[in-house]
Amino acid sequence: MRGSTFCVIWSTLPQHMSDKAASDRRARHRLPVRVPVKVRHQGDEHSGLTRDLSSTGVFLYSETGMKPGSKLELVIMLPPGMGMGPGGWTMCEASVVRVEQSNGKNVGIAATLDRIALLPEIS
Repeated sequence: MRGSTFCVIWSTLPQHMSDKAASDRRARHRLPVRVPVKVRHQGDEHSGLTRDLSSTGVFLYSETGMKPGSKLELVIMLPPGMGMGPGGWTMCEASVVRVEQSNGKNVGIAATLDRIALLPEIS
């Protein structure tokens, strides 16, 4: 890919994005966002779908389960209005914090977003 990658440094986010209610364990308010996501885990790639998303975390559904503490790479089309610029394709490094088994085919995965890089557009 050509172009440079833009990395978000969490400590430089505006103050309104870093405020946290004492009763909320999440660092940021999650927005209901349903977009496709590619999940890379231990060299395998799987498809998934987000349920909600913030600048520091994601909940997604995937056909493949994993354990809390697992490291993931996610490719997500970040929508505009997330407080991180105009949106676009992103590569995220994530850490699984919770896995929810379901009766259906998919597994729910809650993960923190440890690093987000906006990918350059290819023309």
